[in-house]
Amino acid sequence: MPNDFNQQVIDEFRANGGRVGGPFEGARLILLTTTGLRSGAPHTTPVGYLPDGAERILVIASAAGAPRHPAWYHNLRATPRVTVETGIFTYEADAVVLRGAERDDAFARAVESDPGWAEYQARTSRTIPVVALQGIPGPPSPNATSWGAALRLVHDSFRRELALIRKEIAESGPGLGSQLRMNCLTVCQGLHNHHTGEDAGIFRLIADRHPDVAPVLERLGREHQAIAELLDELQRVVATGRADPRSVRTEVERLTDELERHLSYEEEHLIPVLDTF
Repeated sequence: MPNDFNQQVIDEFRANGGRVGGPFEGARLILLTTTGLRSGAPHTTPVGYLPDGAERILVIASAAGAPRHPAWYHNLRATPRVTVETGIFTYEADAVVLRGAERDDAFARAVESDPGWAEYQARTSRTIPVVALQGIPGPPSPNATSWGAALRLVHDSFRRELALIRKEIAESGPGLGSQLRMNCLTVCQGLHNHHTGEDAGIFRLIADRHPDVAPVLERLGREHQAIAELLDELQRVVATGRADPRSVRTEVERLTDELERHLSYEEEHLIPVLDTF
């Protein structure tokens, strides 16, 4: 069973679509459910994570620099199949403990983005593990009561991530850190996947059931193309070997402004339609 503090975070996380206050406010947080090593029962723990591309995220078994690995790490070593809750979706993942240079590079990225990880490592003689959570192919389960509510949750997740990235850019030094670069590339890939999925899936379903919404869908399709161009430009700027944070910030702000107009329009016109399904 989670301790009282963890249970409060879990309850708040689930009640607010992944948003929590206190020490985790504004942090990238998931709920990680593992299978108990001895009990075989599910154990859920709030865990911070790092974006690592569209298909996986990284979690770090720091235990705040304690002498022993956290229980969830021992659990997933024994049973690598885990459940991840993002506040928007719940999905199954395979846990892979990173080794050698891959682990060291990932941990260095984490330290570059937050020196607190280095402080945890300095407190303990153990090498703090880094674990990749690789999503299992297949549609995740939305944590929403309707299609419209699910759409708003997805949109809000992009809003939160872009706000975090803008904050990270503002606090960065003269160069663009490797984890910040990864954060930008990951949100670009996520938006691309979301819009591609809408074009090929839900928009076609809406068009079939509600032909009167065709002008809205046509506008949204054009906006998808415009946003795709902004995503391409942001990725081009980020991919530069010595990316200038000011140039990246300009592109992120351009993307954020265009995306907010798009999301607001889509929510205004499509959520009422989706909630009839």
